[in-house]
Amino acid sequence: MLPYQFEEEPTSACVTGYAGLLPYLDLACILGVLQAADEKIGICGPQGWMDRHFVLSLSLLNLAGGECVEDIRMLEADPGLCRIAGEAEKYGLSRQQRRSLERRFRRGRTRTFPSETRLYEWLNAFHNPSQEQYRVPGKAFIPAKNAHLLGLDQVNTDLVASVQRHRPTKTATLDIDATVQETHKREALFCYLKCRAYQPLDVRWAETGLMLRSQFRDGNVPAGYGTLEIIKESLSVLPPGVEKIMMRIDSAGYQHEVLRFCATGDEGRRPVIEFTVSNDMTVEFRKAVEGVAESEWKPLPGGKQEWAEVVYVPEAIAHSKHDPDYRYLAIREELEQGLLPGMEETQPQLDLPFAWVVMGKRGYRLSGVATNREGDGAELIHWHRERCGKSEEAHAILKGDLAGGILPSGKFGANAAWWAIVVLAYNLHVAMQALALPGPLTNKRMKALRFALISLPARVVHRGRQLFVRIKGDHPALAWLWQMRRKIGALAPACA
Repeated sequence: MLPYQFEEEPTSACVTGYAGLLPYLDLACILGVLQAADEKIGICGPQGWMDRHFVLSLSLLNLAGGECVEDIRMLEADPGLCRIAGEAEKYGLSRQQRRSLERRFRRGRTRTFPSETRLYEWLNAFHNPSQEQYRVPGKAFIPAKNAHLLGLDQVNTDLVASVQRHRPTKTATLDIDATVQETHKREALFCYLKCRAYQPLDVRWAETGLMLRSQFRDGNVPAGYGTLEIIKESLSVLPPGVEKIMMRIDSAGYQHEVLRFCATGDEGRRPVIEFTVSNDMTVEFRKAVEGVAESEWKPLPGGKQEWAEVVYVPEAIAHSKHDPDYRYLAIREELEQGLLPGMEETQPQLDLPFAWVVMGKRGYRLSGVATNREGDGAELIHWHRERCGKSEEAHAILKGDLAGGILPSGKFGANAAWWAIVVLAYNLHVAMQALALPGPLTNKRMKALRFALISLPARVVHRGRQLFVRIKGDHPALAWLWQMRRKIGALAPACA
């Protein structure tokens, strides 16, 4: 064994192992997250904890790397973090509210963060028991949100609007994608992967990286269910300043009511939404692709794929005079194994896990994109595919880097609130990347950022009616933290 021993620290030194979390506290205060929690959620009354305490606690839990409600013990055991969090909880309160803060606890207050029991009680308040009778296997249904859950969504909407005020963006590209959230909860329903799961549908604002909307769903709800409703909801919460809206979605969004809504701007009620959607590989579409001349196929950059524009009118709108026309782009890739002699006529009998066609006695893997955008087809296909990598990355952060992968309850509403808090913590981190994070850290994932910045030891000292957070002078994170605080401080006048 190495020559050291563990022993208890005899002094009451105010140290923290999460010095890099403190700028996130600053940013949450400056962007109005705590005030919005108190105004919009409405669970807590005049006594005891406030809604801001629960939102702040669970957001910090996610950013620090906690996975479950019980991990709040680790934050409570950090005296330095508790000292600064005690200052943050007073932010935005009037002098009278600050004075009455301690009187909210009739038996006195001994904790900075709510206990596990109180956190579970708060999460359970988001559950809507009247909707449970409709959640049954084999039936797609999205439970109605109660007023508290709607208010939590509004907290996220206000955060997005605050970021837009400080870094305006005129274009909003909505990337819509669902993710399977496997769980062992007995109350969860089975998804298409034949496991118990939930399947949130997320709408990500590509230009900012912010999660504009996230609808928590049961695992048996298809990704294409209620797509038009989530699009309308996302458009309604876009902050002022957005002048152009575009949309990218996979084949779950290939619904003619969705395409018509975007292409006509909801029958002229709003600006037209430019879109690209992966279309269904119907028999008619395959026949149309087979009729494309060989000279019409053009190579896609950086691969073995080719694309061509297809003259195709879906059966669903073939007899309608009011549906707009769309462009259909076909993408083909020659099968590596090729076709054996005599197999050219057996296409219907072959069972492959993807769509394919035979053209010129060669087999090709086939996909397609429907769009109302003008321009070069290769550029449109590349733009459409940019959705995939970023959406998967965002889901990996929500479920792996943050606490979205482990749900706390068997109650649907409690899990929906937990997921909404995870999304809020994600957006707070994206806001930090956009507004204050130094250049060397902006592209780091949460795992690397926790190692380099968040899990940083420091001592909190109170001297001359002011708090000081002391960090080793030659640590590279000290310069980053100074820079972050200057940037966050510069945001304050605009929020006043």
